[in-house]
Amino acid sequence: MTPGNELIADIERLVRCESPSEDLAAVARSAEVVAAVGAARMGAEPERVVIDGRTHLRWRFGDQPRVLVLGHHDTVWPIGTLERLPFEVRDGVLRGPGSFDMKAGLVMAFHAVAALADTAGVTVLITGDEEPGSPTSRELIEDEARRCDAVLVLEAAGPGGALKTARKGVSRYEVRITGRAAHAGLEPEKGVNAALESAHQIVAVAALSRGGTTVTPTTARAGTTVNTVPGSAVFEVDVRTWTQDEQDRVHGAMLALRPHLDGAEVAVTGGPNRPPLQAEASKDLFELACRLSAEPLTSTAVGGASDGNLTAGIGIPTLDGLGAVGGGAHADDEHVIVAELPGRSRLLRDLLGCLLERNQGVRSIRPDQLTVTSDWKHDQRD
Repeated sequence: MTPGNELIADIERLVRCESPSEDLAAVARSAEVVAAVGAARMGAEPERVVIDGRTHLRWRFGDQPRVLVLGHHDTVWPIGTLERLPFEVRDGVLRGPGSFDMKAGLVMAFHAVAALADTAGVTVLITGDEEPGSPTSRELIEDEARRCDAVLVLEAAGPGGALKTARKGVSRYEVRITGRAAHAGLEPEKGVNAALESAHQIVAVAALSRGGTTVTPTTARAGTTVNTVPGSAVFEVDVRTWTQDEQDRVHGAMLALRPHLDGAEVAVTGGPNRPPLQAEASKDLFELACRLSAEPLTSTAVGGASDGNLTAGIGIPTLDGLGAVGGGAHADDEHVIVAELPGRSRLLRDLLGCLLERNQGVRSIRPDQLTVTSDWKHDQRD
């Protein structure tokens, strides 16, 4: 079996084991499949880290961690999606729920690590709760990253295969309104309309958007029956910012919300979920990747967040988007371009090899100070 076919076969195994984040049993089953594929390729069993019922996998090679390879095996797709969107490879395109985001990236990581002459210094961490915001794995991710000089994230590539060198930070809030219920026909004046107060607050929250910062009210509900002045209401807010200062500004403003109607009460919970992954955190690693790549690389900044936000947020150089080239994340047309899989896997191998052979970490050496030998330069004949 050729390397390309082996990549496809391994991706198929992972995709055929559905793993929606909210289904802990499904995530546990998926973890066993991922563990089996990873162990077969990298020659070692992972440690299974179970936190609040969620299964994460960790491989540590050697005694001194140098580079963290980071990914997740949970997906947004409910059990049964495979019946509607089956795994298939046709006309050079691989399809299936979770293939692009990001099970292909996991397989690429396993093959890249397996291709190294010496794996000492590599840590591979595959989590099971990235999609809902890494509630149980955040501390695990940050602890592993602090041990390392660099983090390589196997999330799917951007348009045209672009590496993701910046991501917006994410904050999430719930705004609860307490009013006073009353009969809408007999004595509405005795009520305090929580739906109306919610409308005032939604307008105020949306007005916090500016420049590249988006503050978006999302789900909302109010009241109990059509003939009752709503006594309660709630809405949720999604915030995306390019900078920490903007994330802090919006957070302060959200906590400062005050009622518009006499007798109403406003309570805000939530806050920052992931800090921004700012371009400076990726700059040196992206330049190194460009020097190693056989093909010109491009970069992109995206509004979506990943666990790379967490590692960059604690000051560890982080390069994201090293996974599959394709498109349709979280959509029915999710797909991977098969022809890109071998080359992108080699790029990851070469990045790992170059980072591991250095005497100093990426935090103290610029890419232009590195010697990139032909051994680490992509060879189209591979």
